[in-house]
Amino acid sequence: MIAALDLQAALVACLLADTDLAEIVGDHIHDGAPRATAFPSVTLGETGQADWSSDKEPGGEVRLALHVWSREIGKREAWTIIGHLMRLLHDAPLSLDAHALVTIRVTFAEVRLDPDGMTEHGVVRIAALIED
Repeated sequence: MIAALDLQAALVACLLADTDLAEIVGDHIHDGAPRATAFPSVTLGETGQADWSSDKEPGGEVRLALHVWSREIGKREAWTIIGHLMRLLHDAPLSLDAHALVTIRVTFAEVRLDPDGMTEHGVVRIAALIED
């Protein structure tokens, strides 16, 4: 299995298992937004993988983005969801099926008004080092 997909599966399982996050977004955590998106929601965004092998261990760096979508007026709901994502994922002890997670970090977060003028769009960027 590709490390990025293995990490994605573990990450989604972690998010769906958190009752505090579920109170806000329910099970609206998607790999790509469905056509009739419910708000608020979290979608998996851009993902990339680069080689990070050493002489003794094959591995890679995976970078991915989570997108937060809110229709509440103001940024409070989006930042609240981002806070949960940061708490759950920064240094998370995720268990991957086919790889070993070395470290996972939240590297960036922001909220901005989407071009539609009514949706708050949050972005959380994550970087993980994974050994094969």
